[in-house]
Amino acid sequence: MAKVIFYEKPGCKNNTKQKTLLVAAGHELETYDIRTYAWTSDTLRLFFGTRAIADWFNKAAPSIKSGEVVPEKIDADTALKLMIQDPLLIRRPLIQVCDRREVGFDIDQINAWIGLTPIDASQKAISDELMQQDLQGCSHGGEHHHEHGKCKH
Repeated sequence: MAKVIFYEKPGCKNNTKQKTLLVAAGHELETYDIRTYAWTSDTLRLFFGTRAIADWFNKAAPSIKSGEVVPEKIDADTALKLMIQDPLLIRRPLIQVCDRREVGFDIDQINAWIGLTPIDASQKAISDELMQQDLQGCSHGGEHHHEHGKCKH
């Protein structure tokens, strides 16, 4: 079991499912609202590793959907500045365990990293169902726009 620092958008259905899966595996969660956390370029950059800059972004963010922000045309410094100004641009969740940081919720990667096996039989059915779902993106299939604090359908 690990202590998992989890940066989320409260109310996001997929973030809720992700946390359920982590808790079912016995992990202790320390959660923060990604929108109100005091980000700096240095602290935020640590989560992205060697990923392409476009992979740092939440593709469902309003300014991306509108075309105002085009992640494929932005350098790292600009990306970080934009994300600090508008945290909805940050791909979720951001996860930290000890000194390792990751972005997104790739089930296979997280299972290999900290384990997602349920700690008891009562959690197995829930865990099995969640493990079959795509927990990476927006659970609404992108058929809406995100606004500060809620999904708009």
